[in-house]
Amino acid sequence: MNPYPLIVEMLQIATLIVLAPAFVGWVRTLKCWAQGRTSAGLFQPYRDLDKLFSKDILLPENASWIFRFTPYLVFGTMVLAGGIIPILSIDLPLAPTADVIVIVALFAIGRFFTALAGMDIGTAFGGMGSSREMMIASLAEPAMLMAIFTVSLANKSTSLSQIVHVIYSGQSVLRPSLSFALLAFILIALAETGRIPVDNPSTHLELTMIHEAMILEYSGRHLALIEWAGMMKLFLFVMMGMALFAPWGIAPRGDIAAIPYALVITALKLGVMGIVIVSIETGLAKMRLFRLTEFLGAAFLLATLGMLSYFILD
Repeated sequence: MNPYPLIVEMLQIATLIVLAPAFVGWVRTLKCWAQGRTSAGLFQPYRDLDKLFSKDILLPENASWIFRFTPYLVFGTMVLAGGIIPILSIDLPLAPTADVIVIVALFAIGRFFTALAGMDIGTAFGGMGSSREMMIASLAEPAMLMAIFTVSLANKSTSLSQIVHVIYSGQSVLRPSLSFALLAFILIALAETGRIPVDNPSTHLELTMIHEAMILEYSGRHLALIEWAGMMKLFLFVMMGMALFAPWGIAPRGDIAAIPYALVITALKLGVMGIVIVSIETGLAKMRLFRLTEFLGAAFLLATLGMLSYFILD
């Protein structure tokens, strides 16, 4: 048995778990600098997680097993998705059995149970946040699948590893359809990860919060796991976008010597994407809730135009 794919899998999961809080810290640091504020530092998310893990868990009296189980499931689905998305290499054991549609399903499972946990305790904030989250999901998931299908048509596969392999082999060419799919993916990623202008990850205002409303009753290690999973989700969306549209730097099959180079390129990509995210968030304001249908409708329209342009031009 070749141990190389298993080693790569373990390295990818370790990279995801370790670098995700650092990436969020980088985004927060850049945002503070852009707004003229003093930053708490790149490693503040690690300190926050350590503090939460050291605190006791307080459970509502009417909390069921769903409320207790959700943090572990959400964290587990993000780790599993990290074993499918090619971050360092395309030589992954899970790649032949899982594609981009499975990744979308994993994200949907985590969202579904988070919404259930928000409604489980019966608070007004939890129900409000869950209903808003499901409304966004009903609009974002079809647009995301449409954008992914556009890329998969151009590369003849829905497997991320295979898409990267096709691009490396020179069989893929630049198409107008990929431009539409990229624009749609950016809009969808902002909605899926709860970033401005869809949601504000740092707010607790009753009329604006979406994700935070569902997890207000969590504390201790439960809250730490959910916060960590949110950091990993942002990291994974960046890596999935890179694998779909700019996979250069990911190690090809069987090339273990390229793993350190891939790690360096991944760090550079995260640095650049942090600048892009901060540029978007500092240049836009939080959108009104009822404007989100237009925002995500535009994402679906762009993805549909990408698919139509593929059939028309190719």
